[in-house]
Amino acid sequence: MNKLDEIRDKVLSDSELRSKIDEWAELKKSIVFTNGVFDIVHLGHIDYLSKAKDEGDILLVGVNSDHSARKLGKGSSRPINNESSRSTIIAALQFVDAVILFNEDTPYNLIKLVQPDILVKGSDYMPEKIVGYDIVMQKGGAIKTIDFLEGYSTTLIENRIKSS
Repeated sequence: MNKLDEIRDKVLSDSELRSKIDEWAELKKSIVFTNGVFDIVHLGHIDYLSKAKDEGDILLVGVNSDHSARKLGKGSSRPINNESSRSTIIAALQFVDAVILFNEDTPYNLIKLVQPDILVKGSDYMPEKIVGYDIVMQKGGAIKTIDFLEGYSTTLIENRIKSS
Protein backbone atom coordinates (compact mmCIF):
# COMPACT_ATOMS: atom_id res chain seq x y z
CA MET A 1 0.00 0.00 0.00
CA ASN A 2 1.38 3.41 -0.95
CA LYS A 3 1.11 6.60 1.11
CA LEU A 4 -1.86 7.95 -0.85
CA ASP A 5 -3.80 4.73 -0.19
CA GLU A 6 -3.00 5.07 3.53
CA ILE A 7 -4.33 8.63 3.46
CA ARG A 8 -7.48 7.59 1.59
CA ASP A 9 -8.08 4.93 4.26
CA LYS A 10 -8.67 7.78 6.72
CA VAL A 11 -11.72 8.84 4.66
CA LEU A 12 -14.37 6.59 6.18
CA SER A 13 -17.59 5.16 4.84
CA ASP A 14 -20.64 5.24 7.12
CA SER A 15 -20.09 1.62 8.22
CA GLU A 16 -16.37 2.20 8.81
CA LEU A 17 -17.25 5.24 10.92
CA ARG A 18 -19.59 3.17 13.10
CA SER A 19 -16.81 0.65 13.64
CA LYS A 20 -14.29 3.38 14.47
CA ILE A 21 -16.68 5.02 16.96
CA ASP A 22 -16.95 1.68 18.79
CA GLU A 23 -13.17 1.24 18.69
CA TRP A 24 -12.52 4.74 20.04
CA ALA A 25 -15.09 4.25 22.81
CA GLU A 26 -13.47 0.98 23.83
CA LEU A 27 -10.10 2.74 24.00
CA LYS A 28 -11.71 5.59 26.01
CA LYS A 29 -10.57 8.17 23.47
CA SER A 30 -12.20 11.58 23.45
CA ILE A 31 -13.63 12.51 20.06
CA VAL A 32 -13.35 16.04 18.72
CA PHE A 33 -15.65 16.80 15.80
CA THR A 34 -15.58 19.71 13.41
CA ASN A 35 -16.79 20.22 9.90
CA GLY A 36 -16.52 22.39 6.83
CA VAL A 37 -16.21 22.54 3.07
CA PHE A 38 -12.39 22.96 3.06
CA ASP A 39 -12.45 23.90 -0.61
CA ILE A 40 -9.06 25.52 -1.17
CA VAL A 41 -7.03 24.47 1.86
CA HIS A 42 -4.92 27.32 3.24
CA LEU A 43 -2.95 28.18 6.36
CA GLY A 44 -6.12 29.27 8.16
CA HIS A 45 -7.55 25.75 7.78
CA ILE A 46 -4.30 24.17 8.99
CA ASP A 47 -4.20 26.43 12.05
CA TYR A 48 -7.88 25.80 12.85
CA LEU A 49 -7.68 22.01 12.50
CA SER A 50 -4.43 21.73 14.47
CA LYS A 51 -6.03 23.71 17.32
CA ALA A 52 -9.13 21.50 17.13
CA LYS A 53 -6.91 18.43 17.53
CA ASP A 54 -5.45 19.95 20.71
CA GLU A 55 -8.91 19.65 22.31
CA GLY A 56 -8.96 15.83 22.50
CA ASP A 57 -7.61 12.47 21.40
CA ILE A 58 -9.32 11.86 18.05
CA LEU A 59 -10.02 14.56 15.47
CA LEU A 60 -12.88 13.58 13.18
CA VAL A 61 -13.59 16.05 10.37
CA GLY A 62 -16.91 16.12 8.56
CA VAL A 63 -16.49 17.41 5.01
CA ASN A 64 -19.49 18.71 3.07
CA SER A 65 -20.17 16.66 -0.05
CA ASP A 66 -20.26 18.58 -3.34
CA HIS A 67 -24.07 18.59 -3.19
CA SER A 68 -24.08 19.88 0.40
CA ALA A 69 -21.42 22.51 -0.34
CA ARG A 70 -23.39 23.91 -3.29
CA LYS A 71 -26.42 24.37 -1.05
CA LEU A 72 -24.44 26.68 1.27
CA GLY A 73 -24.81 29.52 -1.22
CA LYS A 74 -21.13 30.19 -1.85
CA GLY A 75 -21.74 30.63 -5.57
CA SER A 76 -22.14 28.40 -8.59
CA SER A 77 -18.38 28.05 -9.02
CA ARG A 78 -17.97 26.37 -5.64
CA PRO A 79 -16.74 24.01 -4.58
CA ILE A 80 -13.70 24.38 -6.79
CA ASN A 81 -12.25 21.03 -5.72
CA ASN A 82 -14.48 17.95 -5.70
CA GLU A 83 -15.40 16.08 -2.52
CA SER A 84 -12.92 13.28 -3.14
CA SER A 85 -10.03 15.74 -3.47
CA ARG A 86 -11.14 17.84 -0.50
CA SER A 87 -11.62 14.88 1.83
CA THR A 88 -8.29 13.31 0.81
CA ILE A 89 -6.42 16.59 1.34
CA ILE A 90 -7.89 16.96 4.84
CA ALA A 91 -7.11 13.30 5.60
CA ALA A 92 -3.48 13.93 4.60
CA LEU A 93 -3.00 16.25 7.56
CA GLN A 94 -1.10 14.37 10.25
CA PHE A 95 -3.30 15.65 13.08
CA VAL A 96 -6.56 14.56 11.41
CA ASP A 97 -7.48 11.04 12.50
CA ALA A 98 -10.47 10.46 10.24
CA VAL A 99 -12.68 12.20 7.68
CA ILE A 100 -16.31 11.55 6.80
CA LEU A 101 -18.28 13.12 3.95
CA PHE A 102 -21.83 14.23 4.69
CA ASN A 103 -24.53 15.05 2.17
CA GLU A 104 -27.06 16.91 4.32
CA ASP A 105 -27.31 20.69 4.68
CA THR A 106 -25.81 20.41 8.17
CA PRO A 107 -23.87 17.68 10.00
CA TYR A 108 -26.63 17.30 12.62
CA ASN A 109 -27.35 13.62 11.89
CA LEU A 110 -23.64 12.89 11.73
CA ILE A 111 -23.08 14.54 15.12
CA LYS A 112 -26.00 12.52 16.48
CA LEU A 113 -24.29 9.33 15.28
CA VAL A 114 -20.79 10.26 16.44
CA GLN A 115 -21.77 11.70 19.84
CA PRO A 116 -18.50 13.67 20.07
CA ASP A 117 -17.07 14.71 23.40
CA ILE A 118 -16.02 18.08 22.00
CA LEU A 119 -17.66 19.99 19.16
CA VAL A 120 -15.47 22.67 17.56
CA LYS A 121 -16.37 25.53 15.24
CA GLY A 122 -14.94 28.93 14.40
CA SER A 123 -15.38 31.80 16.81
CA ASP A 124 -17.70 33.50 14.33
CA TYR A 125 -20.39 31.17 15.76
CA MET A 126 -22.16 31.67 19.08
CA PRO A 127 -21.80 28.31 20.90
CA GLU A 128 -25.58 27.93 21.35
CA LYS A 129 -26.06 28.38 17.58
CA ILE A 130 -23.60 25.65 16.56
CA VAL A 131 -25.30 22.72 14.88
CA GLY A 132 -25.20 19.79 17.32
CA TYR A 133 -24.91 21.98 20.42
CA ASP A 134 -27.92 20.23 21.99
CA ILE A 135 -26.53 16.75 21.33
CA VAL A 136 -23.09 17.45 22.80
CA MET A 137 -24.38 19.36 25.81
CA GLN A 138 -26.95 16.65 26.60
CA LYS A 139 -24.19 14.06 26.86
CA GLY A 140 -22.06 16.33 29.05
CA GLY A 141 -19.60 17.28 26.32
CA ALA A 142 -18.05 20.64 25.50
CA ILE A 143 -18.39 23.22 22.77
CA LYS A 144 -15.21 25.04 21.79
CA THR A 145 -14.77 27.94 19.43
CA ILE A 146 -11.48 28.74 17.73
CA ASP A 147 -10.41 32.13 16.40
CA PHE A 148 -9.60 32.13 12.71
CA LEU A 149 -6.18 33.13 11.50
CA GLU A 150 -6.67 36.65 10.21
CA GLY A 151 -6.31 37.24 6.48
CA TYR A 152 -7.01 33.67 5.35
CA SER A 153 -10.20 32.49 3.70
CA THR A 154 -11.14 30.57 0.59
CA THR A 155 -13.29 33.48 -0.55
CA LEU A 156 -10.32 35.88 -0.27
CA ILE A 157 -8.15 33.50 -2.30
CA GLU A 158 -10.89 33.07 -4.91
CA ASN A 159 -11.28 36.86 -5.20
CA ARG A 160 -7.52 37.35 -5.58
CA ILE A 161 -7.45 34.79 -8.39
CA LYS A 162 -10.41 36.45 -10.16
CA SER A 163 -8.79 39.89 -9.96
CA SER A 164 -5.42 38.68 -11.33
